[in-house]
Amino acid sequence: MFSNIGVPGLILILVLALIIFGPKKLPEIGRAFGQTLREFKSSTRELTNDVFEEKDEKKNNSVK
Repeated sequence: MFSNIGVPGLILILVLALIIFGPKKLPEIGRAFGQTLREFKSSTRELTNDVFEEKDEKKNNSVK
């Protein structure tokens, strides 16, 4: 989806964001976005670990 944007498109988006939100608010928005991505990545990792652990438990129970 975002592979067609290119460098000029990203520059345009950043300039528009700077105009709309201003230089003081932009770092706060970036920080919040980064924290949201970190939490999403952490939740996804925990979910996949739970699924793999459950799968291993089922496999070990069926072997016995």
